[in-house]
Amino acid sequence: MAIQVAVCGPRECTGADESNAREVGRLLAERGAVVICGGYTGVMAAVAAGARAAGGTVVGILPRADREHANPDLTIVIPTGVGEARNSIIVNSGDAVIVVGGSWGTLSELALAMRRGRSPVVQLGGWRIQDADGTPLPGVRHAATPAEALCLTGLWD
Repeated sequence: MAIQVAVCGPRECTGADESNAREVGRLLAERGAVVICGGYTGVMAAVAAGARAAGGTVVGILPRADREHANPDLTIVIPTGVGEARNSIIVNSGDAVIVVGGSWGTLSELALAMRRGRSPVVQLGGWRIQDADGTPLPGVRHAATPAEALCLTGLWD
């Protein structure tokens, strides 16, 4: 069975996040991983484009009940009709979760992935979560580059 990696990120992202997501997608495809994402714009579109350009498979888990406005670089489109609850489906579908950038929706995906507790969660850019004393919360692995993000998943040697 192929390795599946969920890649989460905002639909409105920075140029750096877009570049990082595209490279993450390319690197995942080159390793034969299936990319799972939200299926629309921003980080989702960039990771899909990177993976597709490298011959990879990209699954888009849509919040809507139809495929309207789905990203054209998706290989498989799954319209769920469950709204933002689709975030749980995305993170539960991955053997690891890579978060690129930050937004409220992305933060919910990161939190769901951490609560799930059974796969590595790697963050590339975006927000840093701290406790009341300003200490970073443990558990999320922080990467500086797309290659390091893949390395920190622990899925490949």
